[in-house]
Amino acid sequence: MNAGSLTADVAVVGGGPSGLTAALALASAGLDTVLVAPPAPSDNRTTALLASSIAALETLVVWEACRDKAAPLRTLRIVDDTGRLWRAPEARFEADEIGLEAFAYNIENRHLIAALETAAAHRLNLRVIEDEAAMVSASDDLAHIRTARGTEIDARLVVGADGRHSICRATAGIEMHAQRYPQIALTFNIAHSRPHHDISTEFHTEAGPFTTVPLPGNRSSIVCVVTEKDAHHLQTLSGETLDCELERRSHSILGKVKTEPGYGIFPLAIESASLAAAHRIALIGEAAHRIPPIGAQGLNLGLRDAAAIAEVAADHRDDPGAPDALSRYENMRRADVMSRTLAVDLLNRSLLSGFLPIQGLRGLGMHVLNTVGPLRRAVMREGVMPRGSQPRLMRGEALR
Repeated sequence: MNAGSLTADVAVVGGGPSGLTAALALASAGLDTVLVAPPAPSDNRTTALLASSIAALETLVVWEACRDKAAPLRTLRIVDDTGRLWRAPEARFEADEIGLEAFAYNIENRHLIAALETAAAHRLNLRVIEDEAAMVSASDDLAHIRTARGTEIDARLVVGADGRHSICRATAGIEMHAQRYPQIALTFNIAHSRPHHDISTEFHTEAGPFTTVPLPGNRSSIVCVVTEKDAHHLQTLSGETLDCELERRSHSILGKVKTEPGYGIFPLAIESASLAAAHRIALIGEAAHRIPPIGAQGLNLGLRDAAAIAEVAADHRDDPGAPDALSRYENMRRADVMSRTLAVDLLNRSLLSGFLPIQGLRGLGMHVLNTVGPLRRAVMREGVMPRGSQPRLMRGEALR
């Protein structure tokens, strides 16, 4: 689309999975929506979509287009690989124990984004501008966007899905609070000789988790959290040397390993915005929060953000960017984001700590989860489908 002038109920800035989901949900609710996003860059990462996220994608008629590219996670296995004096017992969680076919489905981001982009291209009430937002401003009554190629957009609400360096967040004057860890996460996709049997295994090491997550066929994705020094070493490895190292770290549970080209590297940090919304701008995804890739929480949090802002906008369609609407969005998301952030932070710190009482408490907690069925099932349900912060879309309910 060439330079021009547009008006809309809502403009979404950013075309990752959270931004695309928000745009689709808003348009599906009958709101005139504009998505401002350049074509997505290459992305070899994967995402374990929790059951509630699958429900949202099914409601938006996206999941059928990509479900055959995803693998179910029916069993979650946690193994203490710290080698410390007090080690936690192995924990195993089965999805069918809480009546689910799978806790999550793991899919390569490129397939998920392709399905979302195809749906966006055919969705009524949704116009897609393949361009970057060069400027965002807001007044009491209206928000304004100018793209890099000169398109001007006026909207009553701007949804900032534009990542860690969000121009929308800067415009709203919202501060970001950051906490760094002395760790780096490396992500790989691998082929392997043994079947994974739909089991995701998380080895807890002194440097952080090493997690294998099923992909279709005899393939898996790996998230390897290590020290900065170890990360630099791993990046120097290639070919059979890297294959052998990943096989060693996975204790050969998947047999012989063949690493696929490309990998991701992500310094670990927790970042959270002081507000989720202000001045006709609502933040979602990494524009609002970033947590380590532990427990499949990051993108699923962003998708809940997208579902929540769509629900709020649909219920305040006369003025979706009004202060009372933004306040409701803030209230909907604050507890969910804070509780997930705290849980991931505590787990990560418990692995890094050499303090014996903390190691003992961690081991005791795993033992209790293993042996107390009602508590184990409650924890599983809350991890997969948090009841206290579940927008309607995540329950499979349409927003119209």
